[in-house]
Amino acid sequence: MKNYIKNKTALVTGATSGIGEQIAIDLAKMKVDLILLGRNEKKLHKLQKKLLKNSKCKVSIHVADVRDQNKINTLMKKLLKKHTINILVNSAGLALGVEKIDDGKVDNWDQMIDTNIKGLLYICKPIIAKMRALDRGHIVNIGSVAGKTAYPGGNVYCATKAAVHSLGEAMNADLISTNIKVTTIAPGAVDTNFSKTRFDGDNSKANAVYNGYTPLYAKDISTAIISTLNTPPHVNIQYLDIMPTAQRNPYLLCREN
Repeated sequence: MKNYIKNKTALVTGATSGIGEQIAIDLAKMKVDLILLGRNEKKLHKLQKKLLKNSKCKVSIHVADVRDQNKINTLMKKLLKKHTINILVNSAGLALGVEKIDDGKVDNWDQMIDTNIKGLLYICKPIIAKMRALDRGHIVNIGSVAGKTAYPGGNVYCATKAAVHSLGEAMNADLISTNIKVTTIAPGAVDTNFSKTRFDGDNSKANAVYNGYTPLYAKDISTAIISTLNTPPHVNIQYLDIMPTAQRNPYLLCREN
């Protein structure tokens, strides 16, 4: 199979865990140079060391919180002067809590909105402007099945992922007549640190989410992303649902017994 993304440069947010970490590993195997953003400096250095050991790609790491607009703006100006970013993977995102909306914690709401929506926009704006000037590029936004079908206790998280899906459509519309592609990947249940974060580190509650069936794993989503990226210039896969075979939507999940 032809490698259409060889020697390109990708920026990945949320690169220190889960889907973000796995896509960094798999992009390196495709001979893509990497710019990795994350909040955990120790994990970034560990990942950089691993990637440099196992591939010949260039890897730069940057400690950054996508919620910090001023710092992101400064960082993007610096990066875009030095690099041509061909691929952007917006993997930074989270869910917090499962309370009903009238019991919800406003701090959790703010963090989800600031990360999942505003943080994505802060990253996208300068990169899309540069991509437009060069008339090429590919943006991948990580959405969720929750962005299509809301479920009890999902409220604000579901709303943020619905916004990600709408933004993906809007980006494609705004980028008509360019060679810039925009893809939204909407996973179902993926066994990463997602649920552990959602349940504030409670491993028993997090593990229970994946009991009784085989969930997706970060590698499954990364494989799909690589396939989406590695397409000819005239092919733009705009939206992709990915779920475990045991799941058909948030309400239809077949567990053993």
